Amino acid sequence: MKCSALIAAAVVFLVTPAFAQKVANSAPQPAAPAPALPAPRDVAYPGVLTLAIDATDLDRRIFAIRQTIPVVKAGRLTLLYAEWIPGNHAPRGPIYNYSGLKFTAGGKTLAWTRDPADVNAFHVDVPSGVKAIEVEAQFLSAIESAQGPVMMTPEMLRLNWYIGALYPAGYFARKVNFDVSVRLPEGWDYATALETASVADGVVRFKTASWETVIDSPLFAGKYMRKYDLDPGGRSRVTLNVMGDEAAQVEVSPEILQVHRDLIVQADKLYGARHFDHYDFLVSVSDRLATAGIEHQRSSDNGVRSGYFTAWTTGFVSKDLLAHEYTHSWNGKYRRPADLWTPNFNVPMRGNLLWVYEGQTQYWGNVLAARAGFVSKQQALDLIANNAATYQTRTGREWRPLVDTTLDPVIAARRSLPWHNWQRSEDYYSEGQLIWMDVDTLIRERSGGKRSLDDFARAFFGVNDGDWGQLTYTRKDLVAALNKVEPYDWETFFAKRVDQVAPEAPLDGLERGGYRLVYGDTANAVWRDQESRTRTANLLYSIGLSADSAGKITYIQWDSPAFKAKLNTSLTITGVNGLPYSPERLRAAVAASVNQPVDLLIRFQDEFRTVRLNYDGGHRYPRLERIPGKPAYIDDILAPR
Repeated sequence: MKCSALIAAAVVFLVTPAFAQKVANSAPQPAAPAPALPAPRDVAYPGVLTLAIDATDLDRRIFAIRQTIPVVKAGRLTLLYAEWIPGNHAPRGPIYNYSGLKFTAGGKTLAWTRDPADVNAFHVDVPSGVKAIEVEAQFLSAIESAQGPVMMTPEMLRLNWYIGALYPAGYFARKVNFDVSVRLPEGWDYATALETASVADGVVRFKTASWETVIDSPLFAGKYMRKYDLDPGGRSRVTLNVMGDEAAQVEVSPEILQVHRDLIVQADKLYGARHFDHYDFLVSVSDRLATAGIEHQRSSDNGVRSGYFTAWTTGFVSKDLLAHEYTHSWNGKYRRPADLWTPNFNVPMRGNLLWVYEGQTQYWGNVLAARAGFVSKQQALDLIANNAATYQTRTGREWRPLVDTTLDPVIAARRSLPWHNWQRSEDYYSEGQLIWMDVDTLIRERSGGKRSLDDFARAFFGVNDGDWGQLTYTRKDLVAALNKVEPYDWETFFAKRVDQVAPEAPLDGLERGGYRLVYGDTANAVWRDQESRTRTANLLYSIGLSADSAGKITYIQWDSPAFKAKLNTSLTITGVNGLPYSPERLRAAVAASVNQPVDLLIRFQDEFRTVRLNYDGGHRYPRLERIPGKPAYIDDILAPR
């Protein structure tokens, strides 16, 4: 038989119906799920866990960890590494840097396995007769910012206890007790909301506290640290603890110190209660340590860049930070959305009320910053104008409701986004601020100025003076509390602004408060300061882009002239109208755009091209304009009490 005949016969064989009936596509069934982890119970864990951290390896930025975990029976013990860290609103426990794990009991090494379905859970088989197991590990903190937030420098460190601890599954965090200690570099001071038990041989030991309290009490330590009493002779200690890259950065003038003291006074007047037995502002002033802003019940973790105190008159960018995080002691830590309270730190949190937790905190943070004098009235108005312009031009509101952005801590994980204006990430913060201004001015208008959101704050957040547990609430509770202050259809009000796609920004509170948003050719003082500090040209509302001092495009507004010219953030502007790029030259070209086009020389890697922007409108900078004859409710809101 010839080759062609053999091939033909083989083909006939392969396609015969009898053979086809014998072959079917593989269709597997799922494997049995991994055994469920023990569910948390509101019962006490027997014994006290110890956690000892050595934080002296400044050169390699390594935290050395030792733990002792008491056990009461033989068999499988499941231990958890905290995953859902309060204030992060997402599963961001840094387990990727938890390394060198070793378990021992009675001097013998114990085998361990990581749970196949939950990488934050570890299983250890405890031998008979063992009363405690020992744990050794290291936390390898970031050496440079590309690896994550820098926690340790030669001058200071930020220690969150969750980076080095395992805790038993099956228990509420408030029912697991810890003794924690830290070895610090010689000569360093420290600050934390935990109570000190002893200091000896470079080791600081703290009084026994629940894991819930420990994880909520970070520690700052540094070579240069100063502590300032913010409530002399007050009802409970409030301390400003400042550490810096150098000694000059931690010196606070009497005038600036008084502003911080006035924050405590204004918060007391607003809320009328304290939900802490003492409070510690932990502030790092550094260009080396990561910036931060994390709330805690009895403290706050605040990281700002150098110059916070020494360049006070021009540094508007971080002026609301301490007021924001302090407000969280009432809104977020004490009064907490029911879906954001969990029995331990490995149960998922749900953030659909973050527009209250963060949005109203953003509102009060800015209001208290103005009332206490962190910013002047005009600076506060400029900040409101800048924020209003952001959301008036937020094109993503055409497709995405605000409530959906409350999932962004999980979805986007705070990464850099290619088209932020269209993607609309975490807008519940500052758009939430505008919504709560809307609420405040509406209450004032309807009550003829007799009531305001201040009354809601005292009634909702200022209850149970001295209680520093947690009091949860639902949206129904929120609406009911508002109705007690001012009867209104608040549920429909929030549904339109929060739950539904809302193409128009919530700016009613501005005009009801006596101001309108307008644009002009002169930047306001806050805008100028931000450009100066970041060395950028911010032209978002004219040509629709911002660029840094080297011409790197840092932001593009969706559907703007820059967007329509097909520019993006991978590009660098090297020339403006035939001359070398500088931020000043780009701003001048936009100012002159009413008479001549804006031509940009653009570089992408080794390629160059010229782009002409279709724009002739000159500068458009936001500001607030007073509306004659309207009650100045916003002025009243910003005025100190």
